[in-house]
Amino acid sequence: MAFSALMGARVKRKEDPRLITGAAQYTGDIVLPGLKHVAFVRSPYAHALIRSIDASVARQQPGMVAVVTGEELRSAYQPMPMEDESKKKTHTHYALSVERVRYAGEAVAAVIADSASAAEDAAQAVGVDWEPLPAVGDVRAALAPDAPRLFDDLADNVAQVWTRKKGDPDKAFAEAQRVVKLSLVNQRLVGVPMETRAVLAAPDPFTGGLTVWTSTQAAHGIRSGLAKLLRLPENIIRVIAPEVGGGFGVKIGLYPEEAVLAALALRHKLPLRWVEARTEHMLATTHGRGQTADLEAALQADGTVTALRTRVIQDLGAYPHGTFLGELTGLMAVGVYRIPNVDLESKSVLTNTTPIGAYRGAGRPEAAYNIERLMDAAAAELHLDPAEVRRRNFIPPDAFPLKTASGFKYDSGEYAQALDRALDISKYQLLKTEQQRRLADPSAPLLGIGLSTYVEMCAFGYDSAIVRAEPSGTVTVYTGISPHGQGQHTTFAQIVSDKLGVPFDQIVVKHGDTAITPMGQGTMGSRGLVVGGSALWRATDKVRAKAMRIAAHMLEAAPEDIELNEGRYQVKGVPGKSLTFAQIAGRAYTDELPDEVDTGLEATDFFRIADATCPFGAHVAVVEVDRETGEVRVLSYFSVDDCGPRISPMLAEGQIHGGLAQGIAQALLEEMTYDAYGQSQTASLMEYAVPRAEAFPMFTLDQTVTPSPTNPLGVKGIGEAATIGSTPAVVNAVVDALKPFGVRHLDMPLRPEKIWRAMQQR
Repeated sequence: MAFSALMGARVKRKEDPRLITGAAQYTGDIVLPGLKHVAFVRSPYAHALIRSIDASVARQQPGMVAVVTGEELRSAYQPMPMEDESKKKTHTHYALSVERVRYAGEAVAAVIADSASAAEDAAQAVGVDWEPLPAVGDVRAALAPDAPRLFDDLADNVAQVWTRKKGDPDKAFAEAQRVVKLSLVNQRLVGVPMETRAVLAAPDPFTGGLTVWTSTQAAHGIRSGLAKLLRLPENIIRVIAPEVGGGFGVKIGLYPEEAVLAALALRHKLPLRWVEARTEHMLATTHGRGQTADLEAALQADGTVTALRTRVIQDLGAYPHGTFLGELTGLMAVGVYRIPNVDLESKSVLTNTTPIGAYRGAGRPEAAYNIERLMDAAAAELHLDPAEVRRRNFIPPDAFPLKTASGFKYDSGEYAQALDRALDISKYQLLKTEQQRRLADPSAPLLGIGLSTYVEMCAFGYDSAIVRAEPSGTVTVYTGISPHGQGQHTTFAQIVSDKLGVPFDQIVVKHGDTAITPMGQGTMGSRGLVVGGSALWRATDKVRAKAMRIAAHMLEAAPEDIELNEGRYQVKGVPGKSLTFAQIAGRAYTDELPDEVDTGLEATDFFRIADATCPFGAHVAVVEVDRETGEVRVLSYFSVDDCGPRISPMLAEGQIHGGLAQGIAQALLEEMTYDAYGQSQTASLMEYAVPRAEAFPMFTLDQTVTPSPTNPLGVKGIGEAATIGSTPAVVNAVVDALKPFGVRHLDMPLRPEKIWRAMQQR
């Protein structure tokens, strides 16, 4: 039978049969003997003191087990861990808050009952005597000298300031032939994964610790966080992430609910489960984006950008959960452009709103949006084609690796090649001609063409893999990453199959269980294949090298004379003398080995990446705008993305499709809003708009391939790239369509009413 190489092949996902048949098991599906259910009492106020909590009525409800307040649980754990450990501990809170709440949705008590519905009913019966305090729901208002302060020991609501000044930006602006300015809003978004968060905690009578099942992207991180919080050794806490129905970044860190259920399970010696309601998700799970930016670019007449000045304000919400976001936006501020002079600042500001953390792209979509809108504004100011302005400012291919003026090191890139490919497949010049034809026809919808050329940073830290050959020749992979839809069961099996000559269907990948997998940092930041895959690559190399030595012994040849060819280990030039991997694995677990070869056939490896990878691409969005209603329709979308070599092209395309959907949805639909007092105005899916399939055209995808020198696979991340590139492309397209109306900029989301009003104000 002919051997077929799998790396780079289009293969069906291993994960799909169990997912589409309903055989997959999520945290909400797990039932343990004696299981009880938890519901939370949450604050209706954005800022208030807790005078007292009366649970007397709730405790009389049918099916009740216990009502526990924050004060009663206070001794069970330490305050929630901080994202930035240098901050004072008072700038956080207990998992069940005590004394004071700082956003609507903050939990102050937990109810345990026989059923989820009984727990929820009892939670509604808990009475809390609140003393409302002045609140601030707007990030700019939070900067005012007289704004209500979230923490008494802070002089203001600014949690962090990041700055960078490189070159001589002041001189560049003074000598500029033109200066363009924009003020932009990157609105707050909600993650809205299909599966909301869920936690099940059960005491472990053998160790005195506990087992926690949780819908997380980072099982080992949750274990470490719980151990620190509960003051327990890590080796008596087991965290399992079963199937996870989407994360997008909002399921990365330790949440209060995980800490509360763990503490209550230990205290009451009961298995306890909580499944987040969708409205709880909207209020209590971290949000994303939430930035405003004031931007300036210094230009020469030919479109060359000589300097960039940015003033970014990052909304943190009530607790420091992502002070790194503004810094990431600053580090990526120059995008794909060689801009020698920069003056960058970001302020991270506390508000009485749900905390903001990582969400698909985490700081990089905001940076790409800022610079790509600015490049279009520069083109409009100079009456140049947006593609030409970009081309004149690209970092050239021979400049890599390059540390940009904004302070980040790019590994490799050929930005002009990606743009040229995007312009070619979209038939850019024909689109321009069609646009002019429509302008001459008052009955035709307006046509807009939007470009974006983006770069992002992704992959960080370390990760791990164990490759274990069983005596039968089947292989089990244990990985420290924790996929939740990315498809590593498939891509990792492709790698192992090719490198070891093992049939694809005989490889099993296990993850997300701290009791069996090596220590890892989880799946986030488009790092799964880059870092986790590189650890797997190195571990597999070790297994392959040992298999070669065993094969040499079995075939009575020198190890250097053994090669893997068409899935068989053979003596070079003598195909008749060959072995299968199963034959070698069978011998590995016997005494019939040379003295210098240990028994067994498995290996562990950790890979730590020195520098991030920088995937990039170019997108073209084509939209039409109805002149009468302002409705936007995305007619076609062209995406050229460079993530280095693709192990599984089909999975890469799936990641791009999902990323495009979320990026386009931010441009046109999604927005979490608060009033001035910190009350959410879009706290359910009745008000918060998420896209449906009908909102999108069929996407046209293409690629360039620029390997990364940072890892043995040469790969770059792809999970967040399309989200980063698509939002500015769509907004640029809509603004392009509205140019005849004198529209220079509109803030997202670009809903019909906003566009209609802009056209009426011509």
